[in-house]
Amino acid sequence: MKNVTEVASFLLKGFTDNLELQIILFFLFLAIYLSTLIGNLGLIVLVIGDCRLHSPMYYFLSVLSSVDACYSSVVTPKMLVDLMSKSKVISFPDCAAQMFLAVTSGTTEYFLLAAMAYDRCVAIYDPLRDSASMGPRVYVSLIIASCVGGVLHASVYTVATFNLSFCASNEIRHVFCDTPPLLAVSCSDTHTNQLLLFSFVGSIEIVTVLSVLISYGFILLAILRMPSAIGRRKVFSTCGSHLTGVSIFHGTVLFMYVRPSSSYALNHDMVVSLFYSVVIPMLNPIIYSLRNKDVKEAMKIVFGKNWFINKIHFQSKY
Repeated sequence: MKNVTEVASFLLKGFTDNLELQIILFFLFLAIYLSTLIGNLGLIVLVIGDCRLHSPMYYFLSVLSSVDACYSSVVTPKMLVDLMSKSKVISFPDCAAQMFLAVTSGTTEYFLLAAMAYDRCVAIYDPLRDSASMGPRVYVSLIIASCVGGVLHASVYTVATFNLSFCASNEIRHVFCDTPPLLAVSCSDTHTNQLLLFSFVGSIEIVTVLSVLISYGFILLAILRMPSAIGRRKVFSTCGSHLTGVSIFHGTVLFMYVRPSSSYALNHDMVVSLFYSVVIPMLNPIIYSLRNKDVKEAMKIVFGKNWFINKIHFQSKY
C-alpha cells in the first residue's frame, strides 16, 4: 500500500488561459448575468405588482424565475471572478456547496415545468373546474414538492460524489463544480456514481416528460373540440412558450447527463452545461413573456414604459 494525499481544493481550469479571450468572456457573461437578474426579478415584480397576474400560472412562473436567478447566481459570479483572476481555486466545501445548490435549482426546475404543464391542462381542458382543481392548497403543494424534490435529489448527488477520493489531480476542466468533471478526476471507482447519475436523471426525465406529454395530450383534445379559431390561437400562444422552455431545458440536460460516460468530452460538455445553467435562465423570461399579452399589459402598468412595450409588440409581430 502507498500513502495517498486527499486534495483540499480544486482548480477550475475554465475555457482558456488567453488573457484577451478571458476579458471578452468576462464582459459577455457579465452581460448575460445582469440580463438574467433584471429579466427574472422584473418578472417576479410584475406578478406581485399586478393583480391580473395573481393566478397559479403566474405564481409558477414567478417561482421559476426565482429558481433561474438562483441557478445563475450559483454559477456565474464565481466564474466571473475566475476569468479576471490568476487563482481559480475553489475549496472542497465550497465546491460541494456549489454543486448542491446547482443540482437543487436544476431539479426544482424540472418539477416546476411539469407542474406548469398540469396547470395549463386543468385550465384549458376543464376550465369550469379550474379554480377547484388548482386552488391555493394544490399549487402551493406542487411548488413545495418541487423544491423538496430538488433538495433531496441534490443531497443524494452531493453526498455520493464527495464521498469519493480525489487524490490524483485537483484540476477540473470546467468553470464550476459539476458531476461529470468531478467524476473524471476522482481516483475512486466511479461506476456506482455513474450508474446513480444515469438512473436518477433518467428517472426524473421520464416522470417529468411523461407528465408534460400527458398534460399536452389532454390540451390537444381540448383544442380539437374548440369551435373558435381565435380560441385555438390563444391556447397555442399560451402553451407554445411553455413547450419551448421545456424542450430547450430537457434537451440540453438529456444531452449532458443521460448517455454513456465513455462519450463525455469535457470541453464540449462545459459549453452545454453553461447553456442550461447560465443561458437558459436568461432566456426564460423572454420565452414566457414576449408573446404574453397579460405580461405586456402588466409591464405598462407597473413600469410605465410605453416605448418598451411598443418595441416588444413590434418584435413579437415580426
